[in-house]
Amino acid sequence: MSHRIERVNQLIRQEISELLQREIKDPRLSNFIAVTEVVTSPDLKYAKIFISFISNQQQKKEALDALTGASNFLRKEMAKKIRLRRIPELSFHWDDSIERGTHIIDLIDQVSSSD
Repeated sequence: MSHRIERVNQLIRQEISELLQREIKDPRLSNFIAVTEVVTSPDLKYAKIFISFISNQQQKKEALDALTGASNFLRKEMAKKIRLRRIPELSFHWDDSIERGTHIIDLIDQVSSSD
C-alpha cells in the first residue's frame, strides 16, 4: 500500500470518527462507537470503514443500517473538511477482530487448562 493511500485512510478514519461523535445523533448508534480501520481502493473511489462497539447481533445490524443511511451525509461533510479531488463512496463493515481475539484466547485457555 502506498504512503498516500495510508495517509488518506488515516485522514478518513479521523474525520469519520469526529463526525460520528459530533454530528450523528442516531439512537441506533452507540456513543462508544469506534472506527477501527479504513481501507481505501487504490483509485480512491471506494472506502471500506470498519467499526466496532460492544453490542449484540441486533444492535450491530441496526448500527450498520444507520451508518449506511448516513453515508451520503458523511461524504458531504467530509468533502467540506478534506481536500481531495474525489471523496470515496463509503461502505460500513463490522470489525469482528475483537471477538475473534477473545475466541482465540478462550481456546488457548482451554488447551492449557486441559494439560
